[in-house]
Amino acid sequence: MFSVTDGALLSDAVMEYPSGILTALPDGTVLPESYALQKAADYRTVLFTTIREAVEKSGMDPEDIVGIGIDVTSSTFVPLDEGGRPLSEDPGFINDPHAYVKLWKHHGAQEQAARLSALALERNEPFMERAGGVINSEWMLPKLLELYEKAPEVYAEAARFTEIADWLVELLTGNVTRGISHAGYKMLYSKEDGGPSEEYLEAAAPGFSGILGKLQGPLLDAGAAAGYLTKESADILGLPSGITVASSLIDAHVTVPAAGITGNGEALLILGTSCCMVVLSDKALPVPGISGCVKDAVLPGCYAYEAGQSAVGDMFAWAAENAVSREVLDEAKECHISVHEILTRHAAELAPGEIGLLALDWWNGNRSCLADADLSGLILGLRLSTKPWEVYRALLESSAFGMRRILEEFSRAGVPIEKVRALGGIVGKNPLFMQIYADILKMPVYAGSVPYGSALGSAIYAAMAAGKGRGGYDSPEEAIRAMGDKKITVYRPDPEAAAVYDELYRLYSALYDDFGKSADPVMHRLLSLKNRSRETAAPLKEQA
Repeated sequence: MFSVTDGALLSDAVMEYPSGILTALPDGTVLPESYALQKAADYRTVLFTTIREAVEKSGMDPEDIVGIGIDVTSSTFVPLDEGGRPLSEDPGFINDPHAYVKLWKHHGAQEQAARLSALALERNEPFMERAGGVINSEWMLPKLLELYEKAPEVYAEAARFTEIADWLVELLTGNVTRGISHAGYKMLYSKEDGGPSEEYLEAAAPGFSGILGKLQGPLLDAGAAAGYLTKESADILGLPSGITVASSLIDAHVTVPAAGITGNGEALLILGTSCCMVVLSDKALPVPGISGCVKDAVLPGCYAYEAGQSAVGDMFAWAAENAVSREVLDEAKECHISVHEILTRHAAELAPGEIGLLALDWWNGNRSCLADADLSGLILGLRLSTKPWEVYRALLESSAFGMRRILEEFSRAGVPIEKVRALGGIVGKNPLFMQIYADILKMPVYAGSVPYGSALGSAIYAAMAAGKGRGGYDSPEEAIRAMGDKKITVYRPDPEAAAVYDELYRLYSALYDDFGKSADPVMHRLLSLKNRSRETAAPLKEQA
C-alpha cells in the first residue's frame, strides 16, 4: 500500500503462487520444456490474501483507501466458461494443458507465431509495423492459435479468453473489461486501424476468426476506472464496497509513472527476471523487433514502445545455481551472504575485457530485436582457468550489450532516446550491474530507488482512476509529481571502460548477426535435434 499524498510505502504483502509453474498435469503427464502453465486459482488466492494482509499491516482505516490497481505479466491469459470460471477447474479439462493459464514465457506457440508473421507480411497487414515486423510467441494471438489447433475441445467450450489481469479486475468489480495495453501489445489492436481482421485470421486457420467473439469487454485506457469493488469482494477483503478499481495494465508498463516519467524521449528499463523496456514518444514509427507501439496504453496522449530481453535475472540465477564451484559455495557460507553477492564481489575486481569471455544473452530466447524464442545462450572464450565469477560478469555484460543493440535500433528508426532510467529488483542490489550498463550504453543510467516499482505504479494509476473527487488526482502529471520516485542514483559512464566495451560490442554484434540472422541458425538446428531425441527417448523410458 502506498500513500496517495507522497507515494510512501505504507505496508506490503508478498505471497508465492502456491503451485508455481506447473511441470506436470494431475494425471502425471510431464509438460514440455517450452510450456509455462499456472493455475488460475493461485492468482485468485494471492490477490485476496495479499490485499487483505497489506491493509491489516498498514493499520489504516479501510474507509481511507482511495483505489486499487492491478498489474500482471502479459500475455498471461486464461480460458473461461460461461460463468467466468477457469476451464482448468472443470473436471473434464484438468488434464488438458491448454485449459490452464498460459504464462507470458510459455513458448509452445513458436511455430504458430512464425506462420502468423509470414502471413501478415505477405498480406501487408498494417499492424506489423506496430509489432516490429515480427509476431512474438509470447503474445496472446499465437498462443490462441496454438490452443485452437491443438485443443479444439477447449476452444469450443471456452466462452471467452481473457488476460489474467483483466480476470482479477473482474473478480473485484464484477465487470468484464479489457486493458488497452494487453489488447494493443499482445493482440495487435490499435485505435487507428483496429486489430487483426477476420480475413487475416481465417487465412491463418479456417474458423479462427471466431476468436474475435471470445474477446469480450470494453477497451479501457491506462488510468481509467474499470469499476468499483463489489460487496462480495469487499466482504472477503474486509473493505468497504465502492472503492475504485483501475483498468488492468502490464506489470512492466506501470513502472513508468513510478519512475517519475511524465513525457516523451525517455527509456525505462525494468530489470528483473527479464527486462521490459518502455519508450515514450509523440510519434509512431516502425522500429524492427519491438513488442508493440500503442497509444494511450501507458500515459494519455503518448505512444509507448515496448522492447526488452527474455532473460536477465533468470540468466544470472542460472549461473549462481549451475556454474559455481565448491570454492564459491564455501565462501558464501562462511560470509553468510548469497552466492550472487560472492560472484558480484569477485566480478567487480575485474577490469573490462580482462575475463576474455563474450556471451549472447538469449538464455530464454530473444525478445527484441529478433523476436525468436528458439534462439539460445552462448559463452565464447571458456578455458580450464575460467572462474565462475568471470562467467557471471560475462552474463552481466551480455545483458547490457543486448540493450545497446535495442537502443541502436530505436535510434536508426528515428526514435531518439535522450535519457535512460532503470527500476526493478536488480537495480538497487547490484551497483556493478548498473555501472556496466552505463559504460556499455555510454550514457548515464538513472537508477530509481522504489522497492516495488510495479506496485507503486499501479497505485498511481488507481489514484488517477479515482480522480480528485474520490481522493485521487485528475491528471497523470499531478499524480506522478506527488507519488513518483524522487530518490535517484546516477551511474555515469567511465570513458576508459567504455572504450574497451566498444571493442567487445563490435565482437558481440558479429556474434549477434552470425547466430541470430543466418538463414539456418545453428541454434535452431540444435533445438530441433534435442526435441527429436527427446521424442525418440520418451517411449523407451516408458518401456523401461
